[in-house]
Amino acid sequence: MAFTNKELPILFGMVARGDDNHDIAAWFGVNQGRVAEAKDGKYGMFPAAPAEQLPPKGPPGVKGRRLRRMTASALEKLKDDGDGAAAIAALHEALARYDQHED
Repeated sequence: MAFTNKELPILFGMVARGDDNHDIAAWFGVNQGRVAEAKDGKYGMFPAAPAEQLPPKGPPGVKGRRLRRMTASALEKLKDDGDGAAAIAALHEALARYDQHED
């Protein structure tokens, strides 16, 4: 089975939100065929998860690369800043950017 019973409500929530199949597939690390099968009920029908339980909208690859770059920057700040305040601020900014819904 491509999805667990805990993942399927997330998938259906992403579908209900209007996410593209390729973004959904990328989030779960499967191909778009598995998403289509899930939407067709091959793995059962589940209620859509509420919006607050969904991952951020948008392609995870681009967002993941941005998060990685911002995390590396925060690590550099951590080396340079004795108390880590700048690194913590940079990490909060990175998470906020990652969580933005992007089309």
